[in-house]
Amino acid sequence: MLGQNASALDLLIDNLERFGTFNAEDKDGLAALSLQVERVPRGFDVVHEGDPVNRCCLLMGGFAARYKEAASGARQIVSFHLRGDLLDVEHLLLDFADHSVQVMSEATLAWIPKAELIRLAWERPAVGKALWRMCLIDASIFREWVLNVGRRNARTRIAHMLCEFVARCEAAGLGTAQGFELPMTQQQIADATGMTTVHVNRTLRALDKDHALSRSGNQFRIHDWGRLCSIGDFDPAYLHEAA
Repeated sequence: MLGQNASALDLLIDNLERFGTFNAEDKDGLAALSLQVERVPRGFDVVHEGDPVNRCCLLMGGFAARYKEAASGARQIVSFHLRGDLLDVEHLLLDFADHSVQVMSEATLAWIPKAELIRLAWERPAVGKALWRMCLIDASIFREWVLNVGRRNARTRIAHMLCEFVARCEAAGLGTAQGFELPMTQQQIADATGMTTVHVNRTLRALDKDHALSRSGNQFRIHDWGRLCSIGDFDPAYLHEAA
């Protein structure tokens, strides 16, 4: 367990350093956080809308989806998450969750008490700034997803979603356009793009026939990255990876 906790703390520090610059005291403060590592099955709810929030979650392995649910039960996924993402940071200063997060695969989570993370953010301004920046980039991604669902056609929506997923996986060292595994089901893609599963399947086949990509099950390969970005109206500036 000590080894798992050390790995989780290393991952947390490495991820947060993408959003800020830390000195030795900042890193010592992060390394002193209490952690509880847990392996969870596919479909596990990290947090559910309306629940009180008293801890945050580092995704150590696997994939997750952030979503809202209508009164009818219909679900709208608003972002996908991967290894290294700190889930629920949006709820640090809120008492109750205003959305839900569910893992899309078997996953390893590291739970961090919310009170400890808030205290550290106040005591170590560089850590607080990194958490703030993380929230702002999440909001940038949410805005892009609103545009994607609201104003782009089916072909462009799917292509854009794939481009973002590949770009983020590459930044996290989890895959490249030359070969990657898509962890979400066609139903989850439909929930992310406001489409039906039949329409998702038809659109993926069209992108395949267009020689933009090829697929076998959940295994994908992008043949022409520039073409797929053009189809998907994809400009990675909103991800702020290089900033």
